[in-house]
Amino acid sequence: MCAVRAATHPGDASSGPYPLRYPRDITIWDQLMRKKTLPLTTALLASAVLALSACGSGSGDDGSGKPVTVQADSDSSSGGRSFTVLDPPFDKPDLSLTDTHGKKYDLRAETKGRPTLLYFGYTHCPDICPLTMSNIAVAKKQLPKAEQDKLRVVFVTTDPERDTPAALGSWLRQQDPDFVGLTGQFPAIQRAARSLGISIDPPKKEKDGTVVSTHGTQVVAFSPKTDGGYLLYHENATVDDYTKDLPKIVRGERP
Repeated sequence: MCAVRAATHPGDASSGPYPLRYPRDITIWDQLMRKKTLPLTTALLASAVLALSACGSGSGDDGSGKPVTVQADSDSSSGGRSFTVLDPPFDKPDLSLTDTHGKKYDLRAETKGRPTLLYFGYTHCPDICPLTMSNIAVAKKQLPKAEQDKLRVVFVTTDPERDTPAALGSWLRQQDPDFVGLTGQFPAIQRAARSLGISIDPPKKEKDGTVVSTHGTQVVAFSPKTDGGYLLYHENATVDDYTKDLPKIVRGERP
């Protein structure tokens, strides 16, 4: 994975530690935080290549170049902080998909005023997707029951052709029966992810028949106070990180 290094720009001194400025519509995460999920036997070898190839440069889709400040916190005890503060927060995607019961699920309406964790992945993912969901599930169980009931954890598939409502439901129940799984048309899912600076590509079949889904690995935390996405968790976030931070996320506070 690429290290995110602070960039210094005139006028950034007041934006807090490790400020980064980037066009909102293409964000640095689109280049730095892409994940190509492969069978576990090749994932470790591929990770170094992906880390290097992801460190490119780019410009916004519409050329607006509107700056946004991101405060990237660091934690020497863990070799790098597990989250980035989004300032200003991202808007929650206007996304309506199908849940694991085959019913329409409007993301904004269903999660309005609730602390929400949003992740894009797929059920055939051999490594980071199940690990991320497991970490969140274990951490969630440490919350008091009332706070567990407030929290919404939403998993949006990046492989909707294979991830049917039934397949999603079966997979998520192994983690937490209250997790929300959503599937639908890939273009709508991709637009929603990109609105958060998370890059996903259509699943592609390799020569050996393996289907590969390239997707960002971040978890976005939305505040119950503003419904804005104010924290971006990276794939290095552990059970301990989520266990420590979830009580504050439930209250809409910064960890």
